[in-house]
Amino acid sequence: MRHFGHIAPEVRKRLFYREPCEFTAGSPARVLSAALGATLYSPATRPRLADDVLKQGARGVVSMVLCLEDSISDAEVVAGEENLVHQLTDLAGRPGADLPLLFVRVRQPEQIGDLVRRLGPAVGVLSGFVLPKFTAERGLPFLEALTAAESASGRRLFAMPVLESPELLYRESRVETLEGIFRAVDKYRDRVLALRLGVTDFCSSYGLRRGPDMTAYDIQVVASVISDVVNMLGRADGTGFTVTGPVWEYFRVQERMFKPQLRQSPFLEVEATALRQRLIEHAMDGLLREISLDRANGLLGKTCIHPSHVLPVHALSVVSHEEFSDAQDILRPERNGGGVLRSAYTNKMNEVKPHRAWAERTLLRAEVFGVANEDVGFVELLAAGLAE
Repeated sequence: MRHFGHIAPEVRKRLFYREPCEFTAGSPARVLSAALGATLYSPATRPRLADDVLKQGARGVVSMVLCLEDSISDAEVVAGEENLVHQLTDLAGRPGADLPLLFVRVRQPEQIGDLVRRLGPAVGVLSGFVLPKFTAERGLPFLEALTAAESASGRRLFAMPVLESPELLYRESRVETLEGIFRAVDKYRDRVLALRLGVTDFCSSYGLRRGPDMTAYDIQVVASVISDVVNMLGRADGTGFTVTGPVWEYFRVQERMFKPQLRQSPFLEVEATALRQRLIEHAMDGLLREISLDRANGLLGKTCIHPSHVLPVHALSVVSHEEFSDAQDILRPERNGGGVLRSAYTNKMNEVKPHRAWAERTLLRAEVFGVANEDVGFVELLAAGLAE
């Protein structure tokens, strides 16, 4: 699989200075954690779940979570498990199917071993499990269960803990909770692919809900948690983890509205301001601003609950030609001693030592999401994806 792999090769050639790399479920964790992109959630109870997974994979989704937790009611758990096993077995029986990375969000640690046992050989389609309401006390049993299931199945399985508990939100317990989380995930570092933020749960503790014109960063009690999570768990000194952006709750199916216009317009001749205005009118401006703020605050990828969110997340994850040029200049071997240089775009200062970690992260993002051509921006990437 690869990002923007659903777009025709000749279109990708016009879009990208360097195209996104190909990767598989067996790729190194370093690559997969950066490549998660827009992780699309789906209730495990959907009757045509296998077909849904294949359809979304064909539309550019590279990671999905099949949820047995908050997206279904307590009364649906048993049926959800049965359906999940049936649908994943169905997918495993379709040779050559191009599947996204698949994760299951469970409720209890014992579900991990039970589902792996019931799946049998079909566990090969799974990349891991999402662990809800993660703290050191509640999280360690999940990580122990995942390690045992991995050993029993012979299948590499990753964990994605969700940070969403009240103890993490409340100021008086936050630092202690974060320290405990770090000890837990550090102990199982090779198995933890990414940490996910559960902002909806944070808001619920105070009876809050952000509107479509506001981002998570406008809700100060939530923004402070994101800041502290990145501060303690997302450091660039080798001790940190990939932290993904929070879910965006609002959607309008703008794809149906834009496709006819885009099919009538030659590639890259879609008028940028008109398309952006239509996005704003259809409740996408808040999402676009939040994705940009996610990246500015050290988050990579995003939890998504609607397919219309996927392409904006991926389009805004592509590295610009200017960013790529700066990162390459900073990391040239002859710059190892440090120093300051003018950027190739002659519009900024690149200071080698302070900007090194940023440059390394940028080149990793460039590897999985690609580098845009000089004259290609977010709107052109979005338009090309919608036109497919």
